[in-house]
Amino acid sequence: MTTQTKNGNGRTTGRGIGLAAVRGLALALLCLPGAVLCFCLSLVSMALIPVGVGIVTTPYVLMGVRAFANSRRVLAAEWGGVRIPPVYRPLPEDANPWARTFGMLRDPATWRDLRWLPVDMTAGFVTALLPAVLLLYPLEGFALAIGLWRVFPDGYWYGFVPVTGQASAFGAAALGLVLLFLAHFLTPRLLGVHFRLTRAVLGGDQRELAERVRVLTETRRDAVDASAAELRRIERDLHDGAQARLVAVGMDLGTIEALLDKDPAQAKELIAQARRSSVEALSELRELVRGIHPPVLAERGLGDAVRALALRLPVATEVSVDLPGRAQAPVESAAYFAVSEVLTNAVKHSGADRIWVDLHRADGMLRATVTDNGKGGAMIGAGSGLAGVERRLGTFDGVLAVSSPAGGPTMVTMEIPCA
Repeated sequence: MTTQTKNGNGRTTGRGIGLAAVRGLALALLCLPGAVLCFCLSLVSMALIPVGVGIVTTPYVLMGVRAFANSRRVLAAEWGGVRIPPVYRPLPEDANPWARTFGMLRDPATWRDLRWLPVDMTAGFVTALLPAVLLLYPLEGFALAIGLWRVFPDGYWYGFVPVTGQASAFGAAALGLVLLFLAHFLTPRLLGVHFRLTRAVLGGDQRELAERVRVLTETRRDAVDASAAELRRIERDLHDGAQARLVAVGMDLGTIEALLDKDPAQAKELIAQARRSSVEALSELRELVRGIHPPVLAERGLGDAVRALALRLPVATEVSVDLPGRAQAPVESAAYFAVSEVLTNAVKHSGADRIWVDLHRADGMLRATVTDNGKGGAMIGAGSGLAGVERRLGTFDGVLAVSSPAGGPTMVTMEIPCA
């Protein structure tokens, strides 16, 4: 929705000019107190954080600031056709006041809101008020021309015109007519300047958004490639393993059927062989299913799944879990296989005789840390299993950090956003 109305020839009409002036005046008179109030409350509340009061009040104040900023985003879209998408980081619903306060203060969007408030109460106020001034100020010049100048016996300045008599009053009216002519072209555009100024300060950094798009494009491509590779692995394992054994069982059953009357002893041996093949095929299918999504992960959650994984390792492994509730299934699955890959790397390459795994959730992040007392030297790079872990986590906006000096120990930390 634009701030001006156009006729069939594309020219701005008086209704569009008046509407832009009224909207600008409403923004100037109603939003200035809101900006001043939000800015003052924010400063006072954050100043009280060291004494503890601000820990409780700051989240509510900042939520009010966000609501005020979001209302301006709505007006910018509806009145000016300027879209300013909100980019606030999500907060856990069960976060305590401390985590909520500092979670909001660590959000760059919060500081953009706070920087926007003084801009809105100064330059924003002026750019919102100008459309109304440009339309209404000429009326004063016309009023002076029809006799209002007589109320000011000592003279009156209208713009740069000193009004001391009827002739100079007509000069004021002429200036008002020029301003009204300019208002015809500039009033809707000035309101657009106000909303573009709001977007420049309140909107996210375009470079940040471009980098975000690039990362999302790469992680989407990695996710597609990983899914295709996983599908090929499953097909290969089925073809070379369980499928081949089941085909062999079928052939054995056909031979048994032919030998059952002629050579019962050999038929009995083939029956035993078919039974072993079926057991092996079933075992391979179970391993395949466990590689896709372990049943213990679906039934018991991430903590118990990692404990079960640690029990199968040839290295002594301690698992510490502090997870209130369960994350989404895709997040749990990604975390499980990331931990599994890191543990496999530790067992194969680190030379460690002890491994520690810590799982906990903090500030809306699922954090998994795997530490071993091996020789160190692990790094993320081409050909490294950690590069695959990084790609897996990147699909969920997760991060991977590795600390592995020569001589050890090695600490691999994985974080995935989760609700």
